[in-house]
Amino acid sequence: MKLIAFEVRDDEMSTFTRLEKEHDLEIAYYPFPVSTENVDLVNGYEYMTTLGMSHLDSELLDQLHKRGIRFLNTRTIGYNHIDISHANELGMVVSNTYYGPYGVADYAIMLILMSLRHYKQALFRGNVNDYSLTGLQGMEMRNLTVGVIGTGKIGAAVIENLQGFRCKVLAYDVYHNPNLKGLADYVSLEELYNRCDIITLHTPLLESTYHMINKDTIGQMKDGVIIINCARGPLICLEDLINAVESKKVGAVGLDVVEHEEGIYHRDLRSDIIRNRDMAYLRQFPNVTMTQHMAFYTKEAVESMVVYSIKNLMQCKETGTCDMALK
Repeated sequence: MKLIAFEVRDDEMSTFTRLEKEHDLEIAYYPFPVSTENVDLVNGYEYMTTLGMSHLDSELLDQLHKRGIRFLNTRTIGYNHIDISHANELGMVVSNTYYGPYGVADYAIMLILMSLRHYKQALFRGNVNDYSLTGLQGMEMRNLTVGVIGTGKIGAAVIENLQGFRCKVLAYDVYHNPNLKGLADYVSLEELYNRCDIITLHTPLLESTYHMINKDTIGQMKDGVIIINCARGPLICLEDLINAVESKKVGAVGLDVVEHEEGIYHRDLRSDIIRNRDMAYLRQFPNVTMTQHMAFYTKEAVESMVVYSIKNLMQCKETGTCDMALK
C-alpha cells in the first residue's frame, strides 16, 4: 500500500517507520503542508495523511481529487481546516485521528494554576533576581467555582482532575455526560458565565461556537474571571478578549491556542515578523500566559495520532471507508 504523508515531524518518524515495516507500506514523507503550489506531489497516490496546517479548502480538495487522492486523513482530532462537505461531494473519505484526553486535561489544569498563582510574573522576576512578592498573591482552588464548557472526553477528564482540588465544578454541554454525575452540576451557559471564577473551554469549533467568548458573553462573567482555552483559538474573539484584559474585567488568561495562529505556531519564526498584531499585543500582558498549541503534545498522544492515521487508511483500502470517517 502506497501513501503520502505531509507535515511529518521528527517525533512522528519512529512510529511511522515501525508501522511501515509491520504493514509492508510505502510512505512518501514531506515536512511541509500540502498546498496548491506542491499539489503535484500527490500524483500516483490514493491515500494521504496530513496535519492541521494544511488548509484543505474546496479548491485544494478539487486539485487533490483530480490527481487521484480518494482517502484523506488528518492526524488531528479537530478538522475545521478541511471542507468536509465538499470532500464528501467529491466522494473522498476523510477521517481524523484519536489520542487520549489526559495530556490536554492535565495541561488545562496547569494553565489554571499558573494563572491563579501569577507564575508568569514570578518566573520573569526570578530571571532578573527580583524576588519580591508584591502583586503575586494568589487564590486557592478550594474556594473557587470552575466552569467547564464541553464535557466530551477532554472536558470530562478535566472535571475528574478538578476533584482533587475540592472546588465547585459547573458544566455546560448540549449533551450531558452521565459519567459526570456527582462530579459536576450541569447548568445553562448563562449561569455558568455568571457564577464561575474560572472558565475553561473544551468544545469543538463549530458555527455555533465560533466567537462564543465575546464582548457580550464576557460582560456576563464575574469581574476578574480567569479564562482558559486549550481547544480552538476562534472560540474566543481576540479583539474582545484584549479589551476585557485591558479593562481588568478579565483577571487572567491561559491560552494554548489563539485566533489566527495558522502559519505561526509550530514554526521557528525568531528572525521573522509575526503577522498577527493582536496575538503579539495580547502576549505582553503580565496576566496572560500563551503557549504554542502544545497541550496535546505528549509521547503517548503523538504515537496514537500516527497509529490511528495508518489504521484508518488501511481500513479504507480494505473496505472503502473507515470507522472514523467524517460526515
